[in-house]
Amino acid sequence: MRKGTLRQILLITDGCSNHGEDPAAIAALAREQGITVNVIGVLDKDTIDENGQREIEAIAAAGGGMSQVVYAKQLSQTVQMVTRQAMTQTLQGLVNRELKQIFGSDVSLEDLPPDKRGEVMEVVDELGETAALDVLILIDTSGSMKTKLPTVKEALVDLSLSLNARMGENRFSVFIFPGKRNCAEKMMDWTPKIEELSTVFPKLASGGLTPTGPALREAIAYFGRKRSLRSWIGDGDEPYVEESSL
Repeated sequence: MRKGTLRQILLITDGCSNHGEDPAAIAALAREQGITVNVIGVLDKDTIDENGQREIEAIAAAGGGMSQVVYAKQLSQTVQMVTRQAMTQTLQGLVNRELKQIFGSDVSLEDLPPDKRGEVMEVVDELGETAALDVLILIDTSGSMKTKLPTVKEALVDLSLSLNARMGENRFSVFIFPGKRNCAEKMMDWTPKIEELSTVFPKLASGGLTPTGPALREAIAYFGRKRSLRSWIGDGDEPYVEESSL
């Protein structure tokens, strides 16, 4: 298995989308391009309504990622947990696809003998610590998120500290939605230094609609290229990369 770049969108929101296309459908497009979509629903003292809960779960399921609804005070720990568990889940999925290619049947990691399964999981764990990771953080800044944004900032700084303990390269980018002119607005370009968020958050203004679907589409486009699944763990010296098209 060769190392590659694991790509994630981390969507942080507290409610239902109310403008534009279905966000679950766009999350499915992300998954097709090798981008995992994880969703964290943030509560303050209120509860998320049933529609919001269903949407959060649907986006993560379609995007091949994880979903979690938490109170703001638990956000920091949850952001770290979801990001790391999604890495492992993605790698396990890639291993299963590779096994099916090798054996030509529906063989999965669970079907391997215990000793072989243990060896493969050791490789998965190693890749989780050494593979490059790109995380595009997509933050809902609609009116109801105003009081939660300081906690979001703290959680993302803690995420950076946690991931910097890995051997692999980490890069972060931050988008907010709604943007001033578009459905989403880039606040921070790709950087390993997420502490630069301290310059971003004072500029954030809450309000407006919640165009989650269009914002996810813009996030996908920002990754620019899609990498084939086999390029992450397959054979060969160079990864196979092809242009994405939405």
